[in-house]
Amino acid sequence: MMARHFFSVDLGATSGRTILGTFSDEKIQMEEINRFPNHLIHCNEHYYWDIYELYRNIVEGLKIVGQRKDIQLSSIGIDTWGCDFTLVGKDGGFLRLPYAYRDTHIAGAAEKYFQHFDRDKCYEKTGIQVMDFNSLFQFYILRQNNDSALAAADKILFTPNAISYLLTGNMTTEYTVATTGQIVNARTKRFDAEILQSVGLTEDNFGKFVYPGETIGCLTPEVQQQTGLGKIPVIAVGTHDTASAVAAVPAVEPDFAYLSSGTWSLMGIETKEPVINKRACELNFTNEGGVEGTIRVLKNICGMWLLERCRENWQKYDYDELISQAQSAEPFRSFINPDDPMFANPQNMEIAIRQYCQQTSQPVPCTVGSIVRCIFESLALRYRQVMEALDELSGRRSSVLHIIGGGSCNKLLNQWTADSIGRTVIAGPSEATTLGNIMMQIRAAELDTNIFQLRSMMTKGLTLDTFVPNQTPAWNQAYKKFLQITTI
Repeated sequence: MMARHFFSVDLGATSGRTILGTFSDEKIQMEEINRFPNHLIHCNEHYYWDIYELYRNIVEGLKIVGQRKDIQLSSIGIDTWGCDFTLVGKDGGFLRLPYAYRDTHIAGAAEKYFQHFDRDKCYEKTGIQVMDFNSLFQFYILRQNNDSALAAADKILFTPNAISYLLTGNMTTEYTVATTGQIVNARTKRFDAEILQSVGLTEDNFGKFVYPGETIGCLTPEVQQQTGLGKIPVIAVGTHDTASAVAAVPAVEPDFAYLSSGTWSLMGIETKEPVINKRACELNFTNEGGVEGTIRVLKNICGMWLLERCRENWQKYDYDELISQAQSAEPFRSFINPDDPMFANPQNMEIAIRQYCQQTSQPVPCTVGSIVRCIFESLALRYRQVMEALDELSGRRSSVLHIIGGGSCNKLLNQWTADSIGRTVIAGPSEATTLGNIMMQIRAAELDTNIFQLRSMMTKGLTLDTFVPNQTPAWNQAYKKFLQITTI
């Protein structure tokens, strides 16, 4: 098979990168082209994303590939975090930098919205878990605040769609990222007109609705000139990064559970239909759109964000040293609820963790190792809590948990997760989001190949780590203590 080359853009909440994927002989080889920070801009009491700087770095990556005469790109795919959006004026220009989902102006936004629109009805329509930063609630707060940019906006573009617009000039709304905003009907898989109307919007306020695998457009003449590339098509992959990551889960059985582990930990199952009922609403589970018409029934869990923020104060320790100190610390001493609002964006995460333990009458972790152990043990126990809820909602017990993403390299947490949930954990690939992005580009180029065939094909070439549970009695006791301290 002749080698084909695909360009993946993967933007996360703390960094971004571009990857060149080469597909040949049913294998994908990935090469990082450039990596760059994604800094929040704190200005005038708000947090913003610098979308122009992200675009500039993406173009730099395309320039590097454009200089390589041995590479002919087949397509480009973009994935990012969900919910956030850019407001576009009638002249096609961005009206301001987009707010970041951790901005404090949305605190309490969901409850304010539900004073205006029935909570149960909203869940019945969208199947999306309630989180203050969901786009729906952001729209509502902006309306309540008489936001001038929203009032003047002609179009609203989710972050990956805003980037593809800058590259192609075409405005689109891709299905998987739109579902994260709580404005898509989970059953029709289209915009819900009543939900949009509740925040003063219509479908006309968004770009053309597209699904993973569709072509958005080709690079603009301007980008072609800057990069030395031709009319390369930009493909709508699973533009929400979790949709791309789950596409690459190396599962050989259909009844699997997954944990996409990174800044966020997203634990769920893949289904053909949404799971929307009273119990799912009570447990605040979400039904986000996946590739090939699937639904990702999952729950967002605050993940490595806890450690990333602590590391801001621990510059002298590398990651291996932190792991070593965690292993040496006393086990099962203190727990936190990773999803407590106090951990959303504190000034100092280390202090926030200590305050939580103090407020819940637990021993306060005083060393770096004890804090890291507290984070990892709490995450492993939270995973068990969510896993058991997934069993209840789906009516099945997944025997294997696939951990994908950057967190899959954390062998200590992987083993503790296996111990906590009492099930086999298979870790890898760490580059699941990029792999899934490229797989959807291959899917668009090879129309006779579906994502499930690609998933099976890719599994053969991956090196995966397996973790078998042990020390289960000790973890069972720890779980009882965790439940006494926290709530789902």
